[in-house]
Amino acid sequence: MWGRVLCRCRLLCGGTWPGTGVRAQSETQKSETWYQMYLKGTKKKGNLNDFPEMLKPETLSQEELAEMMKTAVLYHNGPLVALNKPQGLAVTGKPGELTLLSVLPEVGQHLGFRQELQIVRAPGKESSGLVLLSSSPQLTKTFQNFFIHSRRAQKPTVTYWAVTIGVPATPKGLIQVALKLDHDREMDPVVPVKAPSRQTLREGVKKTLTHFSVEDSTFDCALIKLQPLTAFPSQLLVQMVLQLCPVLGDHVYSGRVGSVLGESFLLPLETAIPQTQVLNELLLHRLQITPNEVALLPLHLHLHQILLPQTSVAPTVLIAPLPPFFSQTLWKLGLQMSEKPRNN
Repeated sequence: MWGRVLCRCRLLCGGTWPGTGVRAQSETQKSETWYQMYLKGTKKKGNLNDFPEMLKPETLSQEELAEMMKTAVLYHNGPLVALNKPQGLAVTGKPGELTLLSVLPEVGQHLGFRQELQIVRAPGKESSGLVLLSSSPQLTKTFQNFFIHSRRAQKPTVTYWAVTIGVPATPKGLIQVALKLDHDREMDPVVPVKAPSRQTLREGVKKTLTHFSVEDSTFDCALIKLQPLTAFPSQLLVQMVLQLCPVLGDHVYSGRVGSVLGESFLLPLETAIPQTQVLNELLLHRLQITPNEVALLPLHLHLHQILLPQTSVAPTVLIAPLPPFFSQTLWKLGLQMSEKPRNN
């Protein structure tokens, strides 16, 4: 049974793990066919040194996005499919919008499915990484039950990698913060709640939890492993801002962090305005970009690993290689990942 999926699973199940270090950068670029297709249609601006612009689905046709997603498939066996979503692509949206969901019928037909593919797990629009799909309601329920039981047992099932501006004060820990959607704030709607009451928890405030550990760091940036135990919009972005370490390419919430004489601090929410992320001269030099080009930096937040229960159709660990722009950033900043994923 496994023989027919080894060609797709080779990148996941043995040898050098693509995208897990600088040495694997060229391998990652080879595997990311969807990314190469995207770059062919990307119009470079300035001297961005191969940093891509954020994906703009409105510039693609339905057929072009469908072809891109067909080549993004990492794993397919029976009713299970895993693919590597590009940064900037929304998973769902309003009727008529171009999203991952809108091209799933073409992807399913390409893979020979008669049943409709359903989204089991996926990162947000501005994040890249693993999307888990299933055409079997029974398998989907098995996975969802596994995720629910793992969450209750405080066992993380997903691992994100993030490049941050700044280094957390401690090498690892648990971030606990209550968050809510503030509908009066259109551009950066997710805000922390200091002391949630039982009433506010019933009114949309949610306690969020994320394990973090510093994989590698330099003087002014870090590679962080994030393992959320809860799911809330922009949870990881806001949590890292509260650690005074916004994610590179966060042009929404990073404006809440100010800096004076090299010391970072949180700005009051009422004075924090969403803006293009501000980088110091050293980071600009290391990334080889100008201040005018910072707005083109994509969000460096990647859903790298998902743990699954033991089944007959999938391994217990699925991996999505880093996008080339992410690997390139690690190389430019001198950051390195571990050689292979770990079951935590």
